[in-house]
Amino acid sequence: MERRIFGNGLALNGCWDGPVRFAFTERTGGVSLPPYASLNLGSHVGDDPAAVAENRRRVLASLGADALQERLLVPNQVHGDTVVCVAPSDVEDLARVRERLAAGADAVVCTARDVPVLLCYADCTPVVVCAQGGFAVVHSGWRGTYARIAGKAARALAEMTGEDPSTFSAYIGPHILGDEYEVSPEVVQMFSLQFDNINPYGARLLDMSRAICQSLEEAGVPRCEIHDPRLSTTRLNERFFSYRKENGICGRHAAVAMLR
Repeated sequence: MERRIFGNGLALNGCWDGPVRFAFTERTGGVSLPPYASLNLGSHVGDDPAAVAENRRRVLASLGADALQERLLVPNQVHGDTVVCVAPSDVEDLARVRERLAAGADAVVCTARDVPVLLCYADCTPVVVCAQGGFAVVHSGWRGTYARIAGKAARALAEMTGEDPSTFSAYIGPHILGDEYEVSPEVVQMFSLQFDNINPYGARLLDMSRAICQSLEEAGVPRCEIHDPRLSTTRLNERFFSYRKENGICGRHAAVAMLR
């Protein structure tokens, strides 16, 4: 999956040859100044709004979506498990969808053509699920992971497209890895009761991608079609923003997708 196509560290493109275009962005290639340098895509971190707008424009341009800025959907992420579905794509429909996204959502399932969707991250796990007739973009922090938001989004995508999840491909983007992510003993215990291979008596480390894979498999996505290059946001902090590594003051990279 790690194949650079845009140059200047602008994005990582998924190697999927269907009608969905998607990418996981890096932190370079934008115009934001420190501590948000440089391709910050988050609008609620204290960065100059004009810089964020230009950075988003650059990402869309890199996907060949220069003319679709007015149709871009960006949810207000709240670390929950709400999934918003997008089917129609006229101006009024998108306005109603934006109202729902503003109320809070951490996954968007979209079957509307030429409607780009962008979700932001800085250690939490990005997931993109691709189908022939649509896609899902998921923000999976530990609470969303525990609630199986990735599997929930995959099921919603299957319902909307009428396709079997066994035909889907899922991609996990840069995130804090299981050997880096220390949580409380209570959180480890919670996960051990719900997910396989989580040891409540071992180190206080949580492998979110392992739990995400399980939730996707439970939804019917084949294990061989769940792709994770295990890119660490903390170890590769020069390439990706990391909330923990940068003590909470940093920009946000993104997962972005659209159906053409």
